[in-house]
Amino acid sequence: MSELARIGVAIDSDLLAKFDDLIAERGYTNRSEAFRDLIREELIERTWESPESDVVGTVTLVYDHHVRMLSEKLTDIQHDHHKHILSTMHVHLDHDNCLEVLVVQGKAKAVQKIADALISTKGVKHGRLTLTTSGAGL
Repeated sequence: MSELARIGVAIDSDLLAKFDDLIAERGYTNRSEAFRDLIREELIERTWESPESDVVGTVTLVYDHHVRMLSEKLTDIQHDHHKHILSTMHVHLDHDNCLEVLVVQGKAKAVQKIADALISTKGVKHGRLTLTTSGAGL
């Protein structure tokens, strides 16, 4: 970690009170770490907005496994992109619904394409791609 630098920030007192409430709910012990996390979040988001940047993340899917051929379609998509899929977890939520979480890695453009293909497959009820970086350079 590099040398710490101190900064001063002027913030409306009502906004600061809301921020203090938020960080207390999240378990932060001080404002500094909360501000650092906000800055890191923006820097990470900026990184994965570039199609050629290296990213890691998860694709979360919820679907009804009774939908005809859906499980097979999802598996085929995953096999087509096996180099970018590091791991999967499958959970039976109830009699009909399943949750699947895939850990993905690669160039942002490729990972987004895989997530789009999975999420847009007919029968998927909900899907979300969550991206981050390895943390190198933060």
